[in-house]
Amino acid sequence: MEVQFLEKNSDYESVLDVLLQLRPNYNLDSLSAQIEKQQSHGYQVVYVKSSEGILAAAGFNVGEKLSWGKHIYIDDLVTNAKFRSRGVGKVILDWLKTYALEIGCEQIHLDSGVQRFSAHKFYLREGFNIASHHFSMVKVQDG
Repeated sequence: MEVQFLEKNSDYESVLDVLLQLRPNYNLDSLSAQIEKQQSHGYQVVYVKSSEGILAAAGFNVGEKLSWGKHIYIDDLVTNAKFRSRGVGKVILDWLKTYALEIGCEQIHLDSGVQRFSAHKFYLREGFNIASHHFSMVKVQDG
């Protein structure tokens, strides 16, 4: 298994197919366009590949905040449904931890939907803490 940064190569569509498992509200074209748009603001995608195919993908940003210092924020993390419970998620998280240290990040953050219990168990097992509640306003209105 190896981790690679997403490029427009022969793996591109297969990586997007895996990301679509997490983001089914897109199709290949709209997901590709959105990734390109976000890449112009620092978004990066990495993926795990083996002889069996694309095993997992993660999209993230490197940022800096008063509260967290320099950090990685994982926006998207998905293991291909065909390869779940085989240690692939740990491979990509271990890579992200190593990469974070290489580029001087002290923290890694992510949000996970409250209904994703198996994902929460995985993140806790991998050393993440539930540190806050995330609040959102999805339709901003005056007043």
